[in-house]
Amino acid sequence: MQTIASGVGDLKKVLSNVKTRGVLGEYQLGNILEQILTPEQYSKNVATKKGSQANVEYAIKLPGKNTDEGVWLPVDSKFPIESYEGLLAAYDSGSPEKIEMAQKLLIKTVEGFAKMISEKYIDPPHTTDFGIMFLPVESLYAEVLRHSGLFETLQRTYKITVTGPTTLSALLNSLQMGFRTLAVQKRSSEVWKVLGAVKTEFSKFSEHL
Repeated sequence: MQTIASGVGDLKKVLSNVKTRGVLGEYQLGNILEQILTPEQYSKNVATKKGSQANVEYAIKLPGKNTDEGVWLPVDSKFPIESYEGLLAAYDSGSPEKIEMAQKLLIKTVEGFAKMISEKYIDPPHTTDFGIMFLPVESLYAEVLRHSGLFETLQRTYKITVTGPTTLSALLNSLQMGFRTLAVQKRSSEVWKVLGAVKTEFSKFSEHL
């Protein structure tokens, strides 16, 4: 039990360090992207906003609508562990007042992250008109969903979609299907070009006959 307690204490020390915590969230995000997408479909530390030096942790490269130039979809991981731990402690206390205060603090923190991502990384038409905030813990993501209207407010006001590990994987799988469809469409256009050339050659052949 002493060993377990010591291990938990060490973990809390690691997570209390803002930089280390950020690395953990970024590592998990990168791991999910690596498993589902190909290296050509996303990049790390991308300056998605023109004229800005701010780099988003990851950006997914989507095909442009009218040109071959791609459009970036910014994805940034956030881990508001202090406000989340405060909420868990409030739940344990059973005090409605403490729970309400902790919930408000968590909501304020998440909204602040959403505003920051929106202002720093979203820049249509160089990017999509929305970005993704990745929360590396499923229970934290579930807590955000619990608060009625928060998810919609983040989308409407800041153009930010919040995801957890599972929902991000589902979203990436959907994008992957889109990539495959696009690849088929591009290949089909090449096939039509070949068939067009064959048709031309046959007409020349008939003329010679």
